[in-house]
Amino acid sequence: MNDLCTDIGYKSINHYGEQLCGDHVDIVEQNDSAIVVLADGLGSGVKASILSTLTSKIISTMMAEGLPIEECVATIAATLPVCSERGVAYSTFTIIHIIENTTAEIIQYDNPHVILIRDNENYDYAKTEMNIDGKKIFKSTVKLRENDIFIAMSDGCPHAGIGLAYNFGWKREDIIEFMEALAPAGYTAKTLSTILVDECWKLYGGEPGDDATACVIRVRKRVPMNLLFGPPANRDDCGRMMALFFSKGGKHIICGGTTSSIAAKYLGKPVRASLSFESSDVPPTAEIDGVDLVTEGVITVNKVLEYAKDHLKEDKCYDEWSVRRDGASMICRLLFEEATDIDFYVGRAVNPAHQNPDLPINFNIKMNLVRELSKCLKQMGKHIKVSYF
Repeated sequence: MNDLCTDIGYKSINHYGEQLCGDHVDIVEQNDSAIVVLADGLGSGVKASILSTLTSKIISTMMAEGLPIEECVATIAATLPVCSERGVAYSTFTIIHIIENTTAEIIQYDNPHVILIRDNENYDYAKTEMNIDGKKIFKSTVKLRENDIFIAMSDGCPHAGIGLAYNFGWKREDIIEFMEALAPAGYTAKTLSTILVDECWKLYGGEPGDDATACVIRVRKRVPMNLLFGPPANRDDCGRMMALFFSKGGKHIICGGTTSSIAAKYLGKPVRASLSFESSDVPPTAEIDGVDLVTEGVITVNKVLEYAKDHLKEDKCYDEWSVRRDGASMICRLLFEEATDIDFYVGRAVNPAHQNPDLPINFNIKMNLVRELSKCLKQMGKHIKVSYF
């Protein structure tokens, strides 16, 4: 397996006064390959949203089936309705096709050209001009390198600040300079796209004159992570569960008091509990030699799930979990920002403390937490494996 992988994230803001975004991003992942389509529908609002959604869905689905770009464009032209005002049928689009984590194929029609930051500087990749059904389309092929950052945008980004902060908008060169400064920090793709779009929001004075979307693809090495949550249903399986958990490469996170006691006994090390609350709604952490992070169980993981759901949407809580020292925030940084491949080891034992009818915690909630968190992490592009004991 190639030791490179891609971290993909995007964020959009709507045209001021519109309920729907006229841009749409569609991602299709296939093993070590991915197809990312950013479509910008004509105008704004409902019509633009429908056009961009159909365009991105048609292109991503057809390309996933191995059909050539010429056929995709012809299908879009034949499928989408013609705008009565402009006489044009479909939205503009950018396609980035990641092939086996070794090559990126970039296809661009009328969107701002994709920016590639390599070695913390703008990299001017070659473009070949094609004519498909009278449309000028640019095609590029780039060999991937670790830490490459691809930035695809709708035209709402370079239009930001027209007549306000800038006479002619936030030019592509300005955006390149802005992103070059962020590249060395090692931010995730989601965080980079959020920072870029938030800056557009500021330049628009909080009232965007166009839909603006940024989609970032960051090339990085795979980083394994292991999370142990709950003791096994059968006590005789404790040794097997611990042996499997600690035999895996990467960092090790343990969630739960009973679980950490079992791990400490297996390792022959004491559990050193902390009594200081870093956050009022998250229990204190603990320490075990040989374990990277030890936290409380259900309450902490539930907080991680809250942050995960927000991270996939508005990402409003980033300022909290990115700096705090409580257990949930530290798990978030490890899972959301650092890990690429995550193995969950989940015990099915029923905790007697959770059977109190006055507590909103039971066995099913614990299993649901794992399912929901796994789902969120998959949406972040993580490779997830869950083993039950």
